[in-house]
Amino acid sequence: MTEDLQHLLEKINAEGVERANAEAGKIVGEANARAKAVLDAAAQEAGQIVAAAKQEADAFGRRAEETIRQAARDTVLNIEKSVTAMLTGLLLKDVNAAMGDPDLVATLAGEAVRAYLSDNAGTADVAVSEKLADALRVKLAGMAKDGVTVVTDDRAGTGFKVRLAGGHVEHDFTGPAVADALSRGLRPRLASLLKS
Repeated sequence: MTEDLQHLLEKINAEGVERANAEAGKIVGEANARAKAVLDAAAQEAGQIVAAAKQEADAFGRRAEETIRQAARDTVLNIEKSVTAMLTGLLLKDVNAAMGDPDLVATLAGEAVRAYLSDNAGTADVAVSEKLADALRVKLAGMAKDGVTVVTDDRAGTGFKVRLAGGHVEHDFTGPAVADALSRGLRPRLASLLKS
C-alpha cells in the first residue's frame, strides 16, 4: 500500500507539475504575445514620430530658405534705396550748383522760351529767384518785345520756370525738377547694375 500511495503521490505530483508547466507556458506565451504587441506598437509609434520629425525638419528647412531669400531680397532693396538716395542727393547738389550759374540759366531759359514761342504765339514769363533775375533780364532783353517777361519767384530756387498761357501752363526747370527728371532716367540702369 505504501507503494500505491507513493505511486499515487507521484502521479498527482506529475500531473500538478504538468499543469503548472502548461499554465506557465500559457502565461509565458501570453507575455511574449503582449511584449511583441507592445514592441510592435512602440516601433509603429517611433516610426510615426520619426516621420513627423522629418516632415517638420523639411518644413523648417523650407521656411529657413524662404526667410534667407527674403532677407537677401530686402538687403538688396535697402542697398538699392540707399545708393539711389545717395546718388540722387549728389545729383541734386551738382544740378543745383549748375543751375545756380546765372549765365547757364540765362542760356537755358533763352533756348526754352525760343522753343515755346516758336510753337505757340503768345507771351511767356520766366520765373527765377532774385539772385538770378538781373542776369536773366539782361540776357533776355532782346526777347521782351516778343512778350517775354522775367519775374522773381523765390520758390524757384536754382534754375527757372517758364509760364505760358497767362500762367495756366508751367514748365519747371528748377534744380530739384531737373535732378528728379535725370534720376528717373538713371534709376532703371542703377537698379539693373545693383541686381547683377
